[in-house]
Amino acid sequence: MSTNHSVSRTPQAPGVLYAAFVDWARTDGRTWIYLLKALAACFLALGIAMKLDLPQPRTAMTTVFIVMQPQSGMVFAKSFYRICGTLIGLVVMLALIGLFAQQPELFIVSTAIWVGICTAGAARNRNFRSYGFVLAGYTAALIGIPASQHPDGAFMTALTRVAEVVVGIICSGVVSALVFPEHAGEQMRGTVRARFSSFVDYVCAALSGKADRARIEDTNAKFVADIVGFEAVRSVAVFESPDSRMRNGRLSRLNSEFMTASTRFHALHQLMNRLRAAGATAAVAALEPYFREIAPLLSKSGEPVLTAADAAHAAAQLETYKAELPKRVRATRAELEGDADVPLLDFDTGAELLYRFVDDLHAYAATYASLAVATHERERWIERYEPKTNGIAAGVAGLRAAIVMSILGAFWIATAWPSGATLTLDAAAVCALASSSPNPTRTVFQMAAGTTLSSLLAMVLTFGIYPHIDGFPLLCVALTPFLALGVWMTTRPKLAGYGVGYCIFFCYLAGPDNVIHYDPSSVINDALALVISMLVASIAFAVLLPPSTPWLRNRLLNDLRAQVVLACRGHIGPRWERLWRLRTRFESGTRDLMHQINALAPNEPDVKRDTMRWMFAVLETGNAAIDLRSEIATLPRDARYGPSMPWRVTLRATCDAIARLFARPRPERLDHALAATADAIAAVQQTLATFKPPREERHQLQRILSHLHFIRSALLDPQSPLGQLGTDADASGDASQGVRHAT
Repeated sequence: MSTNHSVSRTPQAPGVLYAAFVDWARTDGRTWIYLLKALAACFLALGIAMKLDLPQPRTAMTTVFIVMQPQSGMVFAKSFYRICGTLIGLVVMLALIGLFAQQPELFIVSTAIWVGICTAGAARNRNFRSYGFVLAGYTAALIGIPASQHPDGAFMTALTRVAEVVVGIICSGVVSALVFPEHAGEQMRGTVRARFSSFVDYVCAALSGKADRARIEDTNAKFVADIVGFEAVRSVAVFESPDSRMRNGRLSRLNSEFMTASTRFHALHQLMNRLRAAGATAAVAALEPYFREIAPLLSKSGEPVLTAADAAHAAAQLETYKAELPKRVRATRAELEGDADVPLLDFDTGAELLYRFVDDLHAYAATYASLAVATHERERWIERYEPKTNGIAAGVAGLRAAIVMSILGAFWIATAWPSGATLTLDAAAVCALASSSPNPTRTVFQMAAGTTLSSLLAMVLTFGIYPHIDGFPLLCVALTPFLALGVWMTTRPKLAGYGVGYCIFFCYLAGPDNVIHYDPSSVINDALALVISMLVASIAFAVLLPPSTPWLRNRLLNDLRAQVVLACRGHIGPRWERLWRLRTRFESGTRDLMHQINALAPNEPDVKRDTMRWMFAVLETGNAAIDLRSEIATLPRDARYGPSMPWRVTLRATCDAIARLFARPRPERLDHALAATADAIAAVQQTLATFKPPREERHQLQRILSHLHFIRSALLDPQSPLGQLGTDADASGDASQGVRHAT
């Protein structure tokens, strides 16, 4: 029996081993490949720099570990911005040396100001554009501070330093592109498929009543992270291949259309919940049959949409459905007009949101389907994701870096410490690099710990191993275990901060030059300078308005609410394209702020939940305000629709009241917004009753009514933060709440 059992299992063994190998290759195997690629690029850069007889080959090594990323597009993007930042920093530093070569105090102050400006720019921008600002400031300090001690050789020092940096960048790009390349475009294609499928599942579950509020919040939080992450990957994929560049406009459009479709669906779903809670059973019963028809449109032969080809089929079904929907809705409305007890405004509002959602979903599916071909007319898309950053927070980051650098520069001048230059320039680099981190105090502290470990191992390598080896191959063998440890740490999320500090500053301390100088006191002094500068930076991040404290979250939350002010008062021109530009700014800025707040509160579910509810309130009200203003902007040129007409005045008053409410939420401002909305609804209804405009104009006025009605329902929603605001005021016995009940 045992023999037969072993024979029966023998054929399965190769399959089991293959499956295990594939699983390893997708997980730990990728880590080992990246480790080998990083080491290969490092040794290639070191060898070329030595062959060219550059003064500090260690700079080329350091550049490799700064630039190297798992994906080729990230390496190319980071390299591009590093070169730009390096050249800008070079020009600025040569100017500062020329101006203040004989005044060290003024030189340190001017350098600190420049580093502060660049740090603020790094905090203000996103992705690798932020890295360009970091390098513009860091390069100025890296080149200028050592060169300031020998101004006569500053120009040659700057050129050789740039040459070393370029060697490291080129080697990183070549190795990343040729040795087992990983492309950001492949990750992006997987993200597009997964997000479309997730959204379809979410829509189907919500329309069938299977999605509770907790699932809705979790799903939308995931969508926020996907939107921000997708934009980051898209911005680097264009550096990889012509194929990614040919689809870049459509990918940007896809992200924008997904934001709009998800916002519209959430608004529709929330409106139906409010109608059910308010007992508007007739309107709900009239609209629900249309909802049940949407889910089958998002599948092909009963299977979910996965590929771009499947999306083309779904887009065609949605287009047909959208074309027939207005006629069917008008027929349903005609049946309801005979019943005086049915509130037609509820039905009109739901029908309008339904049509707009179908239209947005069709556009999203059509853009996804267009990705199947190399070129397509939907590529013509000029709007871009626009991140939103708090200017005060960016200014604080820049001021903090300038203060830290000025203090350490003053200490260097006062003590004449030989490693004072290292102390000062490292502080500039660390403050700039950590400025965009959600918890910079912890990040810098981890870098300091990694630098301490690298200092000890650097002394072991420099004084214990270097004297006993000869030749470049043995040098690479000696460096491999030390560098491999640091690269491995960078691949582990919990150890990434330690790994970055270890890799960069191990190269700085133990990176070999063409002629190695064995000076233990110099190495110890430089190691102390590196660690001290990081500890000072960590203290500065913890003391000088730390980003992890509630003040920044409150500032970001104020910015989040201010997005409604943008929606109510931002410029809308006569063209549809300008409306899309405002909507894209609104949608992307709102989600970007939400993502930043979540990053600052990773272990605070209550903060995330409150922020998510504010985001829903902002998106619902802001989008409705944009829809309202777009309808007003496209009214015919007729005296009855003129800006001076009383009903137009009430519409402007409504937008102003909503903007003031979200700028500073107060119970009395909520009352004023509700009263203004009620006045606007009554004024538009009076206008419709006064004269009979043509059919299209009447429909346009009815859409204006629908947008006003939706805004009012959103303001009264007890689940929103604004509804809670009204509840708190009622509980406190505020007599002014009678206005709310009267509306």
